[in-house]
Amino acid sequence: MFGNTNQPIDVMVQTGHLFAPMPDTIRDDMAFIDRLHFYLPGWEIPQMRNELFTDHYGFVVDYLAEALRDMRKHNFTEIIDRYFSMGAHLNARDRKAVRKTVSGLMKILFPHGEVTQEDLAEILELALEGRRRVKEQLKKMGSFEYYQTSFSYTLQETGEERFVGVPEQGGRDLISSDPLSPGTVYTAGVTSDGTVGLYRVEVSVSSGTGKLKMAGGISGVMKESVQRAFSYVQAKKAEFGIARELETSDMHVEVIDLLGNRVQAEIGIAFFVATYSAFRKSPVSPALLVLGDMSVQGNVKPLRSLIEPLQVARDNGAKRALIPIENKRSFLDVSADIMEHVDSIFYGDPKTAAIKVVGGA
Repeated sequence: MFGNTNQPIDVMVQTGHLFAPMPDTIRDDMAFIDRLHFYLPGWEIPQMRNELFTDHYGFVVDYLAEALRDMRKHNFTEIIDRYFSMGAHLNARDRKAVRKTVSGLMKILFPHGEVTQEDLAEILELALEGRRRVKEQLKKMGSFEYYQTSFSYTLQETGEERFVGVPEQGGRDLISSDPLSPGTVYTAGVTSDGTVGLYRVEVSVSSGTGKLKMAGGISGVMKESVQRAFSYVQAKKAEFGIARELETSDMHVEVIDLLGNRVQAEIGIAFFVATYSAFRKSPVSPALLVLGDMSVQGNVKPLRSLIEPLQVARDNGAKRALIPIENKRSFLDVSADIMEHVDSIFYGDPKTAAIKVVGGA
């Protein structure tokens, strides 16, 4: 498998004698991707150059293929138990994947089965790295189920635990720490199974007659939440001091799916804050995540869970989060690491939410 760290993995599957891109329905299936044992990143593979070709003898392909076929009779999946045990973050599927990779590398490098502890440790670390890369990609796709990625192994002789990292483990900084233009906010939603959607909401204002114009791609519950928030803005335009501006302007809204996992999220508060920011011509606080939804009467609807969206936001650069006061009790379940790195700002109504985070409001 080859891919790019900045996008979910693009797998190539063999069909006959050709390789073809994997269909989107399979590429986006996290349960399928979780069954891949190893992720070989294309950016670590050197480009083919003339100097890489040998002018000496090499294996005849048929001979090498026969040798590899014969090695299928051998099994080295248990060899790591001689010296090592795997860490707590590896589930049953992770352990199977690592053992299979170690066995395959043993067949190529040490087909006789005689390997030193140091060489086996190097093979094990490579296998752990490749499997962790699969989990990191699943993590980037927004599923909290795959957030245990601190892979490690322990030396049985000394009890020393060694952790195996990957360069891309720290997230992608999708939430910018730089000041945003007015009308732009970040938001998130979470499904019942813990999958998180991360979005950037962009609202702009142009001359018009008070219409709401939504870009393509906004549909389902997301579209309904935007329409509810817009109805509230229309009803309270005088109170917010934007009656004249709203009547002579059209509002354009676009929602960018930063993780590309098409999670249906209710983003009413984020839309309201973005609208307030756009009309005030004043940006929101940088590195901010806006959470929550609202009814047509402005009643705040809390999130199903705080843990998953705050973890994803923290991994992607968020420094503060605007949170419904109704979620304050569930805030006790949030880890100390998140609380340390993401400042919480609680609000009880949409206007308070906007005033707390829009500069100069």
